[in-house]
Formats: sequence, structure tokens, C-alpha cells
Amino acid sequence: MTTPDHPSPASQPPVPVGKDRIYRSPLGLAGGVLLLLVVLWLGFDALFKGQGRTPWLALAGLILVVPLILAFTLRPAVFANEERLRVRNPFRVITLPWGEVAGLRSGYTNEVLARSGAKYQLWAIPVSLRARKKAARRQQRAAADASRGRTPGGRGGGLGPAGPGFGGFALRGPDTGPTRADTDKVMDDLRDLLEQHAEAEPAQGEITVRWAYEVAAPAVAGAVLLAILLATG
Repeated sequence: MTTPDHPSPASQPPVPVGKDRIYRSPLGLAGGVLLLLVVLWLGFDALFKGQGRTPWLALAGLILVVPLILAFTLRPAVFANEERLRVRNPFRVITLPWGEVAGLRSGYTNEVLARSGAKYQLWAIPVSLRARKKAARRQQRAAADASRGRTPGGRGGGLGPAGPGFGGFALRGPDTGPTRADTDKVMDDLRDLLEQHAEAEPAQGEITVRWAYEVAAPAVAGAVLLAILLATG
């Protein structure tokens, strides 16, 4: 018997999926940690030093509030690779193969649109209108410099108000900041992945939605306990 020169497809190891790109909000993470520390400090202070029904109210409040803080600040994330987009929102995890994604939309919020017509908000990629305005101003300045034959970062900045200086003006260095807001750049990255992999066979499948009962259940339990304590007080 002879062995084949090339192994059959079934015997070949599966092609590994590329590592996930993970997108999260740094400000959301920082704010969540800070808020969590404050709530835990106040809650444990009332829990161990309170009198009468105060410790029970503090316990119910912690069970209610802590999961909500985790859900809305530390939990949201977007994971993307060559096969699918996974959106982890406060109370749901949505997995969308690229073949089922119709598009990505940026307005006052960032959203992913499914071919079925459903839309899902990307909590981990919040929109900053202030950052968009700053980026738009930089883009306008770059276009104006280009029309005058100057390149950003070239010799000599412009003249702008700068407190002490000649006549209240001083030499202003070239504006080399980004001309796109950070979250808009992230959406551009996701659109590139969609264009590259939407037709690929591994990127086909069904959309799945999983509810985060591990977050909702403690919050509901805390709300019920708090309502009982308040009603019987």
C-alpha cells in the first residue's frame, strides 16, 4: 500500500482564527473604577457602622448598584476578527458573523446594522461630538494650509492669540493633531473588516444573542430586597 503525498482535507489541522481586536472605552473604564470605589466605600461604611436597618439598606443598595456600574462601565466591549463581530453590551452579548452585517452606522451613537433589519448599539464605542468638532477643525486647517502650498509640520507655524507676545499674538506651531475622532477611526477599522470578510465562507452563519443573566439577576435581587425593606419600614 502507498500513502498519499498530500493528506486529505479532513486530516489537515484547522486554520486558526486571527486574534480578536478588542475595543473598549478608556474613559468608561476609568469612570467605572472611580464610581465603583466611591460606592463600595460608602456602602461598606454604612454596612459596618450603620445602626438599625441601615446595614440592610446598604446591603440591598450594593447588590443593586454594583452590578449596574459593572454592566454600564466595565463590561461593554467589542471584539472583532476575520469571522465575526461580537458586541458585549450591558445586558446582552450579540455575535454577528460578517456575512450577516449590513453595515456600520455612526451618528449620535455607533451602531451595527444586521441584514435582518435589526440594529445593535456599540456601547463600548461611544461617540464624542466634541472630538469630532476638534478633528473637523484640524481637517479644515490642513485643507487651508494645503491650498496655500504649505504642508502640516512644515517650517513656521501660524500667528494666533497666545497671551503675551507681539501685539497679543505669538507664533503658533503647526497643528499636527488627528483629523479623525478616535471612535470614528475604530468604526473605519470595523468597516474595513466588513468589506474584506463579508463574502468569506468562514464569516457566514446566524446571529446569536445571549442575555447576561449574571448581571441582571443580582440587580433584580437587590431591587426586590430594597423594595421590601422600604415597604416594611
